Amino acid sequence: MNNPAHTPNTHSTRGRKRRILSLVNKREAARVSRLLRAELVGGIIIMVAAALGFIAANSPLADGYFALRDTRIGPEALHLNLTLGQWAADGLLAIFFFMVGLELKREFVAGALRKFSTAVVPVAAAVGGVAVPALIYFAINNGGPGSHGWAIPTATDIAFAVAVLGLLAPRIPPALRMFLLTLAVVDDLFAITIIAIFYTAEINFLPLALSIVPLALYAFIAHRFPARLARGMWGPWLIMLPLGIVVWALFHASGIHATIAGVLLAFMIPVSGRRGTPLAEVFEHRFSPLSTGIAVPIFAFFAAGVAVGGDSNFPFDPIAIGVLVGLVVGKPIGITLTTWAITKFTRAELDPAVKWREIIGVGALAGVGFTVSLLVTELSFSNEADADTARLAVMVASLVAVAVAACFLVRKPKAHALSQPPRP
Repeated sequence: MNNPAHTPNTHSTRGRKRRILSLVNKREAARVSRLLRAELVGGIIIMVAAALGFIAANSPLADGYFALRDTRIGPEALHLNLTLGQWAADGLLAIFFFMVGLELKREFVAGALRKFSTAVVPVAAAVGGVAVPALIYFAINNGGPGSHGWAIPTATDIAFAVAVLGLLAPRIPPALRMFLLTLAVVDDLFAITIIAIFYTAEINFLPLALSIVPLALYAFIAHRFPARLARGMWGPWLIMLPLGIVVWALFHASGIHATIAGVLLAFMIPVSGRRGTPLAEVFEHRFSPLSTGIAVPIFAFFAAGVAVGGDSNFPFDPIAIGVLVGLVVGKPIGITLTTWAITKFTRAELDPAVKWREIIGVGALAGVGFTVSLLVTELSFSNEADADTARLAVMVASLVAVAVAACFLVRKPKAHALSQPPRP
């Protein structure tokens, strides 16, 4: 005879809704925690560097600052006679995109993007977070001189956003932290694709074809000798770095933005090589300080140097309005509505530890589009006044996005916790 008390449990198990934004496993949670700690430090360094650049551009030292940024170095014969600002955007940011590429590949091979069930929400949210700001910006600037900058409000700065999240909401659920991190990684993938497709004016196919040779050699060495590269100190510097520089230079000569070379080089690194050597993880750990501590801060120092009251038309120019509304309003709307739609159409529910208020806060925090947004600004406008307008809009929008996110993410202490006396 069946136990009647057991029947309801069976039916409730079958009818249980699938939960989204749940923590995958302890190992994944530990990895995300390590990444978040690294990004927190990197984000703070970037903030300081950007603040120093902005202060320098609006101080008595402004002439020296701009002279330094516009100083040209490099061989003219190789089309590499660039200003220091261009070297920061084209050269140093390739290191940043290399790190992004490593994280992207790891996510697709062994992380949250490997399975449809865990990838569908952050990928869909990233699509909404890219599409809505772009449409808002384009609607405001359609037919105007600023229409080419439609991709500026689509980007999310991982390090900046994660640093702010750690400061605003240190006790936020780990699943939501993972959601922001994965969302930002997918967002970077879209930004890379947009830069490669829409911000390449003309392609010189000869250097692009020549780049296949050092890229293939780079991939062969990475897959053939992962253990040696992981253990050795000098192999990556004396063998892999020169090959990477050649690939970067050929991409630069081809007309495709040279930072894309950093992503392709990262994709050639095996996530788990023979004998279980996680070369991508080793490189990520080894070279992350180079990106977060040197490359991105130098770029931020030069990119954030905008003189207030100069030729900029901020804040009344359509460019500024498009960037501000796109990042501050478009990002949270796109991300939140897309996540809500996923729950409705798939009949799923949020993990109990995650609140919709926090989803909105994370969406607002994704409006911190600092590094990549400033890079897209560099690519969008040749007119310095328009570029300065967009730069100011990105920086102000990022600060406003932080304030909006704080309204949704900062948790008030519970009343009963405050009423209890402290433990001895």
